Amino acid sequence: MKDQNRWQLWLTIAANFALFYAVAQSDAIAVSGIKGLLEGAANLLPVGLALIVTSIANGLLNAAAKARLVFLRWHFALPGHRAFSKHGPGDPRIDMARIRKTMGEDFPSTPSEENRAWYRLYKDTEKDPAVVQSHREFLFTRDYAAFSFLFFLGFGTASFFLVQSLRVSLIYCVVLLAQFLIVRHAAATYGVRFVTTVLARKADKVA
Repeated sequence: MKDQNRWQLWLTIAANFALFYAVAQSDAIAVSGIKGLLEGAANLLPVGLALIVTSIANGLLNAAAKARLVFLRWHFALPGHRAFSKHGPGDPRIDMARIRKTMGEDFPSTPSEENRAWYRLYKDTEKDPAVVQSHREFLFTRDYAAFSFLFFLGFGTASFFLVQSLRVSLIYCVVLLAQFLIVRHAAATYGVRFVTTVLARKADKVA
């Protein structure tokens, strides 16, 4: 599934790379227009280095770190930790009474138990098309959110060294921050939808 999302992630990286390069060459563009952008190709080395560093740094972020970034929680970050106490009851598609009856004494009462119990339900429904799609959407937006956070830190910092105009650098950083906040929110939404889709499909199966 991650391999299926790989090309989409690389497209987002390429788009951010192109924007960073354009910002880094903003001084040349202001003076010479498009010609200045092309002539600045010799300056691609530091831009490429920033991209490489960002890609490597993303590999250092494990699933737990990405979950903390997306859901803005340090402990029990995954939505599965609130699957039965919050997300399930909040979704009108899900008959929680039926799920509770089916699980009996195994119905979870703590965040850790909730996540483990939800994962067992996920393994029972992981091949369901709706579950596969929601899982894929979550993984893509989660990884994109991690990249966008690193873009904000890496490319944003580099812009202050490569661009003479402080105003341009600040605007660029605001754009990067907005990208992270928007993608993070989307990833959190898809994460909750993934969790509730599993519960909904499981409830349908025990009907």
